[in-house]
Amino acid sequence: MMQAEAPGPGGPFPLGHQEHQTPDFELTLPARAENVAVVRHAFGGLGEALAVPDHALADVKLAVTEACTNVVVHAYGENEGPMAVSAELRDGRLTVVVADEGRGILPRPDSPGLGLGLPLIATLAESLELGTGEGDETEVRMTFVLDGPPEADAPAATESGLA
Repeated sequence: MMQAEAPGPGGPFPLGHQEHQTPDFELTLPARAENVAVVRHAFGGLGEALAVPDHALADVKLAVTEACTNVVVHAYGENEGPMAVSAELRDGRLTVVVADEGRGILPRPDSPGLGLGLPLIATLAESLELGTGEGDETEVRMTFVLDGPPEADAPAATESGLA
C-alpha cells in the first residue's frame, strides 16, 4: 500500500491527502480547563498499557497537555466547543492529534499564556505539524518515538520466583 508523504515539520497538511486509519485511542470532550487533566490522565493510562518508558510518557503527556490547553484558551473565545484527541501507534511511533472546530491558531494580544506552547511541543516531539481539515477544523499533529525499555531494566519473572 502506498503511503502519502507528509510535509516537513511545521508545514500544513491537507487531511484529505492522508490515508484514513482507525486510531488506537479517541476521546472528545468539551474544551474546558478541567478536561485537560482528564486527557492527561487518559494518556497516562494509555502509556502504561503500551509499556511506554517513563521519560517518553512524560514528554507525550506534557506535549498533549500543552496542545489541549491551546484549544481551551484559543479555539472558541468565550464560547465552548469540542476538543478531540486521538492517538495511533505504528512502528514504534505514537502519533497524537488534538483537534478543535474553533477559529484556528491566531495571535491573541490578551492571551494569558507566554506563547511557548507550540515551541515546547516542537522540542518534545519528533515532529509537529499544524493543519486545517476539510471542515476547517484546526489540528495539531505530534509524533513521538517510543523507545522500548532497556533489556537490563526488565526483570525476568523466573528470577523473582513468579511464573
